[in-house]
Amino acid sequence: MKILVTGGAGFIGSTTCSALEDAGHTPVILDSLISGPAAFLRERIFYHGDIADADLIHRIFSEHPDIDATVHFAARIVVTESMSMPALYYRENVVGSLTLFETLQALGQKRIIFSSSASIYDSPTDLRVDEQSPLRPLSPYARSKRMTEEMLADLCSASQGSMAPVRAVALRYFNPIGADPALRSGPYIADPTHILGRLMGVAQGRTDTFKITGTDYATRDGTGLRDYIHIWDLALAHVAALEGFDSSFEQASRDGQPDASFLPINVGTGNGVTVRELVMAFQQASPMPIRVEDGPRRPGDSAGAYADTTRARKYLGWSAQLNVSQAMESAFAWELVREARLKTVRFPVDS
Repeated sequence: MKILVTGGAGFIGSTTCSALEDAGHTPVILDSLISGPAAFLRERIFYHGDIADADLIHRIFSEHPDIDATVHFAARIVVTESMSMPALYYRENVVGSLTLFETLQALGQKRIIFSSSASIYDSPTDLRVDEQSPLRPLSPYARSKRMTEEMLADLCSASQGSMAPVRAVALRYFNPIGADPALRSGPYIADPTHILGRLMGVAQGRTDTFKITGTDYATRDGTGLRDYIHIWDLALAHVAALEGFDSSFEQASRDGQPDASFLPINVGTGNGVTVRELVMAFQQASPMPIRVEDGPRRPGDSAGAYADTTRARKYLGWSAQLNVSQAMESAFAWELVREARLKTVRFPVDS
């Protein structure tokens, strides 16, 4: 199967491309390289450009008419940045996605997998969320994901009965950590905002202190609770969603959703871990002690949630296989090779 992968040079996108190749599929990458490193492109088919460039997307499909589906990763993803630059997030994440989806529909493309986020959920009392749980996105980033879901769902619904009916799966990611176990890709941002990257920065002396932001949540130790999923499990969820795309909608029909054209699916482990618990696990794994301080909540933060993964198991036949300790092992292993892996390789030429 040949797959268009937008944002395929990013951390999650490139790791998913590796998983697709391991499963015998061929990714065709479209990426602006604004953030994703060229090194992660490897020798893959690559087009340098923007998802809002309809002419480029038409060119890609004219040169690869055998593309079967699109996995849409390309997006701005930093919560704190979205708070200060909301227009950028709505323009690139929402408006850009609309152009992409309209172009795909015009090209007769019927299968889309959208990279969504669990940050759109409210935090219920028990912190466990399924796909019907209440939504309460607290940042422009999270709201951009929710808006794009709603937009995509409407486009899919309106296309039913047309010559090119579109269906889409929205994979709602929880909190990816770790690196590709084969060390082909991993976190690459010099000053990461995600928790494991910040912990690694303290362990390696790039920063002095790890600050736990928020200690007054209604959780077992007062810190936020998250569902931390190994990046490789997340990548394999995309393979399962692609290979089981049609059967997932057949299952939805058997479950009483005969007209379903848009399926949100949680992708997590089904286990909640507090920030303090994750920090303690990191301290045990780290060869160097780290300094930890408590701090106030950040704008856009919430108590968090963890995934009910019933739908992923039932619809995709997928469940997470790796744990937090294995994610940390891969993260430490990646740090040993990160600089070498990120050295500029031959820049692929648009095919």
